[in-house]
Amino acid sequence: LNKPEWYLTQVLMWIGNHSKFLDDKIQPILDKAGSSVNAGLEFSRGLVMLILEKLAADIPCLLYDDTLFCHLVDEVLLFERELCSVHGYLSSFPSCMHILSEESCFQRWLTVEKKFALQKMDSMLSSEAAWISQYKDITDVDEMKVPDCAETFMTLLLVITDRYKNLPTASRKLQFLGLQKELVDDFRIRLTQVMKEETRASLGFRYCAILNAVNYIATVLADWADNV
Repeated sequence: LNKPEWYLTQVLMWIGNHSKFLDDKIQPILDKAGSSVNAGLEFSRGLVMLILEKLAADIPCLLYDDTLFCHLVDEVLLFERELCSVHGYLSSFPSCMHILSEESCFQRWLTVEKKFALQKMDSMLSSEAAWISQYKDITDVDEMKVPDCAETFMTLLLVITDRYKNLPTASRKLQFLGLQKELVDDFRIRLTQVMKEETRASLGFRYCAILNAVNYIATVLADWADNV
């Protein structure tokens, strides 16, 4: 249960190792017979069906172990990415994302995603470098004087988007978007709390850093507005 990468990697190896044989030997036979079947894709589909069976059996056993469950999700997302980008697997075919979209599994995924995101926010705001710009010494890079915590937070949101963007249904993606909106609001509240401590020194270093953070986040969110 703690090594889903073993069978996921094995399947990717089988697909890669058989592709030349399927393309050179099997596909011409299908073409000659007037079939529209793609031998390589059908081979991949068959192996993915085995993985779906395996996942369906494994997920109930690790649903409430955060570490194992997160590891499984991470490995499945990496597998899906390689399957589609390297081996041309079609989004219309059965995929592991359908398993992750099933109600009990999906709700658990949302819960742990939120838990680890909040932990990350705790650590980024308690860091000594939270209000310092990574690029403070490079003026042409750092026009917005973005504090480290704001940049790390937006990277966190971007990573979450990257993880859920291949979910098969819009309704599931919207639930993840709801989580991101919660995180933005949580971050806003945290910034407000820090700002209240700094009101006596409104031209102070940290107060200005908070304003820069807000400006940066608003700008990035506006840029993302075109991303459906």
